[in-house]
Amino acid sequence: MTAVALLLGLLIDHFIGEAKRWHPLVGFGNAASRLEKVANPTSDNDGKLRGLICWALMVLIPVIVMSLIVSQLSGLALLVVNALVVFFVVGLRSLAEHGRNVSLPLLAGDLPAARQQIAMMVSRDTANLTEQQVASATCESVLENGSDAIFAALFWFCLLGAPGAILYRGANTLDAMWGYKTDRYRRFGWAAARIDDVLNWLPACLTALSYSLVGNFSSGVKCARQQGGLTDSPNAGYVMAAGAGALGVSMGGAAIYHGEKYQRPIFGIGPAAEATDIERAIGLVQQTSVLWVVVALGFWVLL
Repeated sequence: MTAVALLLGLLIDHFIGEAKRWHPLVGFGNAASRLEKVANPTSDNDGKLRGLICWALMVLIPVIVMSLIVSQLSGLALLVVNALVVFFVVGLRSLAEHGRNVSLPLLAGDLPAARQQIAMMVSRDTANLTEQQVASATCESVLENGSDAIFAALFWFCLLGAPGAILYRGANTLDAMWGYKTDRYRRFGWAAARIDDVLNWLPACLTALSYSLVGNFSSGVKCARQQGGLTDSPNAGYVMAAGAGALGVSMGGAAIYHGEKYQRPIFGIGPAAEATDIERAIGLVQQTSVLWVVVALGFWVLL
């Protein structure tokens, strides 16, 4: 049942794409923003505790509600609910569309338009990026978000069903909103950032392995082992290194965040990522999703 729901949810996403109106995650994000404004005054030594309490309120209540709902369902009704949950928590088509929104103007020679589009995908300053830097940033974002926005959610869905998928998606959304090392969020967002790291660890490892399996296996594994631990994040480096190695390109390097230059590690092996590699990165994520569906269906048939 889980594997069939996973397949149906991905098919709905493929043919319909991300819901433009009344998306549950939009409502969740709005509620989280309002709660943070009330519960996070500046310069508060109790910020970590209040951040944890707010995280629990935002994440655990929807998980409990979904657990109660699925416990009362069976058969076709349960299948439909599970498939819809997969559809709402996974953004495979949306990720591909965002990547192509950058690659198409980049290939057409419209660098300003490409910069505008990549600004919607990354937090770094994009106004002065070169064509190669735009391509690299897009490939990095596609590979990393493939893990965060797709495969981690599928992992927790396969493990714990719809409540698991909602647990992960809620935690990941709060990390994206609160998990910054700024004065405002350093304490309040500490729990959101740490919990997301924990929930992402095993899915990120599996995603890195999967990227290697559907791409250049030896290069993917080698780059993940040698370069994955070079980032502050315990998970993102392994995913990007494996993906870059699987594609046979290099990405990463210096980037400017909020006006400050940071020297980031170089991921992968081979020539620097170019505009044409964005589509290859999208293809790697799509092929990995097929692999995961095949594995899930295989387990379902055998068990």
